[in-house]
Amino acid sequence: MTYAADSERYERIPYRRCGRSGLLLPAISLGLWHNFGDDRPLDVQRAILRRAFDLGVTHFDLANNYGPPYGSAEINFGRILQEDLAPYRDEIIISTKAGYDMWAGPYGNWGSRKYLLASLDQSLRRMGVEYVDIFYSHRFDPETPLEETMGALDRAVRSGKALYAGISSYSPERTAEAAAILREMGTPLLIHQPSYSMLNRWIENGLLDTLGREGAGCIAFSPLAQGMLTGKYLGGIPEGSRAGRDTSFSSSLLTEQNLRHVRALNEIAKERGQSLAQLALAWSLRDRRVTSALIGASSVAQLEENIAALDRLGFTADELAAIDRDAVEAGINIWADSSTD
Repeated sequence: MTYAADSERYERIPYRRCGRSGLLLPAISLGLWHNFGDDRPLDVQRAILRRAFDLGVTHFDLANNYGPPYGSAEINFGRILQEDLAPYRDEIIISTKAGYDMWAGPYGNWGSRKYLLASLDQSLRRMGVEYVDIFYSHRFDPETPLEETMGALDRAVRSGKALYAGISSYSPERTAEAAAILREMGTPLLIHQPSYSMLNRWIENGLLDTLGREGAGCIAFSPLAQGMLTGKYLGGIPEGSRAGRDTSFSSSLLTEQNLRHVRALNEIAKERGQSLAQLALAWSLRDRRVTSALIGASSVAQLEENIAALDRLGFTADELAAIDRDAVEAGINIWADSSTD
């Protein structure tokens, strides 16, 4: 059946300005890190993407090595884009990244000009698009001059293959340096994508202040702490979960101390009439400097539950104080090395 987007899609969720730019992003964006590779049925992926757009989610976030296998998330997204969403391309924000390993050899990793620009060309071919809206340096490269990495982002924008430049998991100091280099080149830093959740609060120690000064937006990834803040682990480790597979999220992080904090946060969510995931998402958006929260979804039902977090974004001072007692660092920031260089 030919897809026709819901005519009321822009009345359903709020949009926030990305720093001091002209770009608005939905308060919740959809990431394709998991669930959009060749290990998941294409019809399920199609249903999630259609429903997200019908609910007003206009921003879809990818990277070159999302899958599995690497590149398959971009291929699958590109197919669904062409078959269903092509008439709405100008209403959609597509982002992709390069910085982690993608192909063998010295030119398929980190932050060189050769890798970033070659990767962008490959991403465009996989998705079947002429440009992406945002192209990110996925992580800081301590061995490559920052001027070279930022120069590649500048070139991507000037060539028309990307509309905006972004960075991910950079420290506050490196973020300020990157923004200054890009500003001198005439391509402002649009956005930073850091990990951020109630159990991983590192961006509060300088990064948000830096982004505020630089006029750049912030999109928080892993706001549900890779599932720890969904409640799925309160009764053990479900079969097939990320912790059960010990892939990007290790079961060793599910310590009794961490789970005590999660249980306490779950009680606060119940008192607010929200699920734990909804509480976590609303909390991650409480600071207006956070433009958007980036979620994943394995089903339409999960997507809908998470987007319903936007129905109640306000917090009382007492609620925030109660959350602060258990919203503590849980040792789950597996991207910390990049953001401390």
